[in-house]
Amino acid sequence: MSVPIALPTAVAYGIADFTGGLAARRAPVLAVTAVVQVAGLLALLPVIFLLPGRPSAAALVIGGLAGVAGAAGLLLYLRALAVGPMGVVAPLSAVVGAGLPLVVGVLGGERPGPLTLLAVAVALVAILLATAGTPGVATSRSGPALGLAAGVGFGFFFIGLDATPPDSGLWPLLAGRVATVTLLVALVAARRSAARPNSLMIISGVADTAANAGFLMATRVGELGISAVVVSLYPVVVVLLARIVLRERLTPLQLTSAGLALGASVLLAATG
Repeated sequence: MSVPIALPTAVAYGIADFTGGLAARRAPVLAVTAVVQVAGLLALLPVIFLLPGRPSAAALVIGGLAGVAGAAGLLLYLRALAVGPMGVVAPLSAVVGAGLPLVVGVLGGERPGPLTLLAVAVALVAILLATAGTPGVATSRSGPALGLAAGVGFGFFFIGLDATPPDSGLWPLLAGRVATVTLLVALVAARRSAARPNSLMIISGVADTAANAGFLMATRVGELGISAVVVSLYPVVVVLLARIVLRERLTPLQLTSAGLALGASVLLAATG
């Protein structure tokens, strides 16, 4: 069962999004995304041989395409956080990012049991409530649209990683990072957009790489759809970090979300 791997992965994604979102408030989004991707690449290089695998053409090509989709999702996500409230952006991107792999998994033959389906439903509700009701912010018209588009990018990233050969190790992630870093650095140079690397960007990049590796391993030992739903509980982590670090007040809906996320995790663990 992939839940023991997917849950820490959700925490890592939450940390990456929280720190990346803070960095995007202080510097151009494109430049921040590029620095995050470079930091992630540098973090991946020393551990590439820790997971046995071979760099086949399929692993590199599919991994590269998945990486571009994921980077596009991240760029749109950070932009959405800059123009719209997290209370709208995060749950939309998470639900779409979880829903696409879930549909692909079912179409591909995955058949979750009744208890698993109940857990998935609870988890999706938790995602929707995770950042709902954030007080004192007005919704930007473009924020939700960008959040939905970001979710599509995340969804295709998850699907792409799952489609890589089982014996490819971490090579698909390396191919994806190299492709995205090349593209983003070229865009930054063309637009003359720069950002001085700081601890927030580095933490975001390292946590994102750890999360990507965790998701890849989760899909190797479990189902794509379930892994994607559990991983997409990351908005709960973002909300809790905002409460602890930024002292943001949690609404009753957000507290309910945390409880539902815990319940979904227990149900999913019980099915394993």
